[in-house]
Amino acid sequence: MIKTVFWGFVLFIAISFFGISLKAIIESPMGQENLAYLVHLATSFWHWLTLYVQYLWFRLTSMV
Repeated sequence: MIKTVFWGFVLFIAISFFGISLKAIIESPMGQENLAYLVHLATSFWHWLTLYVQYLWFRLTSMV
């Protein structure tokens, strides 16, 4: 957890150093489109993962 916070802070400092505006990127039409695509991918992956875990659970419990 602390490593994640640390690397997030390092990433934030690096982005600031190069003068990249996250607000401008996120509010741009291309940024919105990319963000929507990433959300779609994450949702699809989550659904696949839950179905796979349910399948494994079914297989494990049906063996008993």
